Amino acid sequence: MNNSTPYTRFRAGSLQGLISMLAVIMTCSSVIAQKDSTGTTNPVTYDSFSPGALWYDTNGELINAHGGGIIYANKKYYWFGEKRGRSAQAGVNVYSSQDLYNWKPEGLALAANETDTTSDIARGCLMERPKVIYNEKTKKYLMWFHLELRRQGYSAARAGVAISDKPEGPYTFLKSFRPNGNMSRDMGLFVDDDGSAYHIYSSDENYALRLAKLTDDYTAPTTRDSLLFRNHREAPALFKYRNKYYLITSGCTGWTPNKATLHVANSLWGPWQLSAENPMKGPAAETTYGGQSTFVLPVRGKKDAFIFIADKWNPRDLKDSRYLWLPVQLDTETPYVNWLDKWELKFFNAAKK
Repeated sequence: MNNSTPYTRFRAGSLQGLISMLAVIMTCSSVIAQKDSTGTTNPVTYDSFSPGALWYDTNGELINAHGGGIIYANKKYYWFGEKRGRSAQAGVNVYSSQDLYNWKPEGLALAANETDTTSDIARGCLMERPKVIYNEKTKKYLMWFHLELRRQGYSAARAGVAISDKPEGPYTFLKSFRPNGNMSRDMGLFVDDDGSAYHIYSSDENYALRLAKLTDDYTAPTTRDSLLFRNHREAPALFKYRNKYYLITSGCTGWTPNKATLHVANSLWGPWQLSAENPMKGPAAETTYGGQSTFVLPVRGKKDAFIFIADKWNPRDLKDSRYLWLPVQLDTETPYVNWLDKWELKFFNAAKK
């Protein structure tokens, strides 16, 4: 992926070149924060999604929340994701929004430990795929993430847990571990209708996908931990629709995008059946539009409305990895995702007509 801003070259006196340049300037001005004569930044607001485009926060900075997940609390959405740079990862960022289009940076929800090199989350560790859920009983917010220890590459394969009284944090790191002794890498969390919470995770060098029920306080796995299927899958994104559970996953090809699959089950414990060899449709569907699944978001206040969220990774500059947000379409027996260059939340209203 080219990280630089595209500019169209044109020869002096070329009308077509001038038109092209003006078009690019108009496009860029719709997303880049502007400064007035006093030097005050006036970010442009969004009223639609443009999958794969540059996406700026309300401060005019690129949103930096990769491999993330979203919760709704206090009449706001909170988006958690990996804070990525060109070198070390600093922790987990959080943003807030009331409309899903425009996101306010709330800072680091969980920061790497800068002073204690013996800490599991000492600077130099990797905190990936952060997800947050709320515990109604304890009134606490719990963050789980895939943790790789400092200077150990990807050999640790642990789950990390942190806790907070507020959705935006800051979160206090509690512990890390291998769930029931199993390797734990790409992961997600899911809270069912009865309040039971689950940790879904890639294990056994990503050749196994497992599910563990969490304790009542959501801080640890119980011993009810089961193999869902063995098929070299990662990037699990789980959602529930009409009393069935659906699971989108990715193949394991490193930074190279690949074809997604969709599994379905009547119970979280399975049996899980392949529902679609590829739930993506449209241009570049065979490579999940150049991305990889991370989360499926139920849209608040809209019945049977889900947003498929994926990362379009850029290994040369992970901070510039883009976000793919697309509606899950439910007009057939099998849910699917179709490519849209641009769309709005009113898509879900039109889909039900």
